[in-house]
Amino acid sequence: MRLDGIHHITCITGDAPANVDFYVRVMGLRLVKKTVNQDDPTVYHLFYADEEGHPGADLTFFEYPGARPGRAGAGMIHRIALRVGSPESLDFWARRLDGEGIATELHEACLRFADPEGLGLELIVDESPDAPLRANAPDVPAEHALRGFAGVRAYSADPERSRAVLGELLGFAAIGTAEDGAWESRGPRRGGFYAYDRAPSDPGIGGAGTVHHIAWASEDDDHAAWNERVTRGGLRTSGIIDRFYFRSIYFREPSGVLFELATLSPGFSADEAPGSLGERLSLPPAFEHLRAQIEATVRPLPNPRAATPAGS
Repeated sequence: MRLDGIHHITCITGDAPANVDFYVRVMGLRLVKKTVNQDDPTVYHLFYADEEGHPGADLTFFEYPGARPGRAGAGMIHRIALRVGSPESLDFWARRLDGEGIATELHEACLRFADPEGLGLELIVDESPDAPLRANAPDVPAEHALRGFAGVRAYSADPERSRAVLGELLGFAAIGTAEDGAWESRGPRRGGFYAYDRAPSDPGIGGAGTVHHIAWASEDDDHAAWNERVTRGGLRTSGIIDRFYFRSIYFREPSGVLFELATLSPGFSADEAPGSLGERLSLPPAFEHLRAQIEATVRPLPNPRAATPAGS
């Protein structure tokens, strides 16, 4: 069994309308699913991705309105890396972000910045063999569009504690030197890196602008076997949970980061046509009876791309 790179990454926002504005209007992603947190259906769960909502490009957010700013610490992901096509794309994004008042730093072949709530992001020139996962934003040229996840960096006080779980249990491959503390999950379609940095002395605080968890892509037929394998490896899992758009298994790796294994199907077209993804509040069947209550609770959420047909 092999995990097929990153499936999705879920973060926290305190302001859904501003979050949509930044990731759709500024970053050029498509809002592919507007739904609710299935563990707390009073709050939004927003999914941004490429045009079809493929695993490997899904950046998602739970909205807790007015949430205090968070701070990444030990056992938390502190930076998300996204792929772009060329050094010229880094220049394009530096100019675009500067026009939005977002400070950037160029580090060799990557551009680092933070979203308006402080979530650490970087753009890396894509040298992978993976198919680019692009959205059709009206004012982002296709050659400069984001192309999916490259990987993440997490803080750990003791990365060695995670070596056996990452390398032996989950099948990640060590990359670089031992001091780099970097790994890659690569499957038949995609890959993504998972790297450690030394944790700061200040403890982490969950809140707006922090990462909640990272999900790795599992073949549908392997999912039950993964749950058994992780359990036999000594980690406590959630068991298999049906999230309607995919099935999930949750557990914490030894450094403290919350991992999810998520299936590649059925995907976001399970309840919306591909051409209209994200344009309505989608509720899995188990939550449909709560629609009136949920719609009265969550704020109206305009979509900057609603008037722009997919593929235009």
